[in-house]
Amino acid sequence: MLTTKQKTLRHFWYPTLRLDEVASGPKSFRLMGEDIVVFVTADGTPAALEDRCCHRTAKLSKGWCDESLIVCGYHGWAFQADGQLARIPQFDPETPFPKHRVKSYHAAAKYGYLWVALDDPIAPIFDIPEEDDPGFRRIFQFYESWDTAPLRLMENSFDNAHFAFVHAGTFGDIKQPKPKVYSIEETDYGFKATTVVDILNPPAAHAVTGTTDPTTTRSMVNHWYLPFSRRMDMTYPSGIRHIIINVATPVEDGKIQLIQLLYRNDREEDCSTEKLIAWDATIVHEDREVLESTSPDAILDVQRRIEAHMPSDRPGLIMRKRLLSLLHAHGEQEVTYDYPAHGV
Repeated sequence: MLTTKQKTLRHFWYPTLRLDEVASGPKSFRLMGEDIVVFVTADGTPAALEDRCCHRTAKLSKGWCDESLIVCGYHGWAFQADGQLARIPQFDPETPFPKHRVKSYHAAAKYGYLWVALDDPIAPIFDIPEEDDPGFRRIFQFYESWDTAPLRLMENSFDNAHFAFVHAGTFGDIKQPKPKVYSIEETDYGFKATTVVDILNPPAAHAVTGTTDPTTTRSMVNHWYLPFSRRMDMTYPSGIRHIIINVATPVEDGKIQLIQLLYRNDREEDCSTEKLIAWDATIVHEDREVLESTSPDAILDVQRRIEAHMPSDRPGLIMRKRLLSLLHAHGEQEVTYDYPAHGV
């Protein structure tokens, strides 16, 4: 599926940049093949516009914010957060100016990120109850550009069969290649998948898991949110909950911006932020090396799936069916690269 060619996907929310990054002024971002500028006004209102001034097409991200306005750095034209032209400094105060505007997009501030929907949203940003729970701390773990498709990342997130191989250097046990199968409950937002997996627990993970035992288990309650978000809620026997939130923001076809948030019900002195970032970074980069070697065109057509007979691939098949149904419900067909033998 070529993400940028599917108009339905423009109706979902995607995180762009961290709010503390845009606090210093407007920043450029590329979302689904479109150049946008994101910024926050003086009163904290998040905004997103096309990154082109309607005067001479200069990038607005090269300008600055002035209270509630974004100012183009070329000639000083200023625009409101909704894209409406508000000031032309070359005009006298009494001179009327044309009602030009810059294309605007839906913007929201949540979970420390500025989220954007290119067209009218058809679903809200998913809820993270731990965000307002004083018993949990939030850690910004990753914000990276990957050369892969968002669906590839989502499928991998629910694929227990790769643990023993891709993660043999961290928690995976290559002597136990047969994966535990998820129990899946489909929901209006995607699905809920539960299972318990056995993992290795090397010394580098002891503070993460809360035990020094050489092996332990993860009780996993995972959620997939259409189209490219997931929540991996892991509980260890120690009582520690390690909740990873991933969103694969589509940048171009075959390129994503991956964000990863972590919520933990422990304290900094129990396991430092530095250690938590380092441990999960090692795991995530094991995934990255493999995913960036795959074809970026993740085909939705489930009839072309060679691994359809594998129980561990059921989450991915459900994702593909749901995404295909979503496109059809909005009058769209899947757009792919023209590779005759692709996706088999």
